[in-house]
Amino acid sequence: MTTTLPDDSELSDAFSAGSGDALRAVYDRWSPLVYSLALRALGDQSAAEDVTQQVFVKAWRRSASYDPGRAPLGAWLVGITRNCIADAFAERTRHARTTDPSVVEETAAAPESEFDLAERALVAGELDRLDDVPRRVMRLAFYDELSHREIAERLGLPLGTVKSHIHRSLARLRTRLEVIE
Repeated sequence: MTTTLPDDSELSDAFSAGSGDALRAVYDRWSPLVYSLALRALGDQSAAEDVTQQVFVKAWRRSASYDPGRAPLGAWLVGITRNCIADAFAERTRHARTTDPSVVEETAAAPESEFDLAERALVAGELDRLDDVPRRVMRLAFYDELSHREIAERLGLPLGTVKSHIHRSLARLRTRLEVIE
């Protein structure tokens, strides 16, 4: 049975403090998105499952270094996901080179850049579907990597309003990306 924490800020704080219940809640909330990104990029269910596992193991090992004020938990996990996907592509290339020495280095760069473009297009398209203020908040959080406080100052919004926009927008994005998959 999973303990549900009331909101993202409490979940983020509990996760960074090393709560096992928080890890379960974070996994339940974000693993479908992590898996979808990995599957889209790698095109292989087994590899996507491996990447998903790697993401949450790395996140748990680094949970004490997670700073909720710097980035939303979901964005932090997506960053770890991108790194794990890049590692999976690099491993594929190493394996391909050992079985066929004529494989050139560009094979590693092409899938990663295709993933990067696809990921950016997907996220940008979904952000465009948000209302104006939440869209601006999310762009500042994801693309400019501003903290909640910095976004609030830049847009002249209360900090709680920024956090609420991020929480609701991430929930909408997560739902839409799961449906797309």
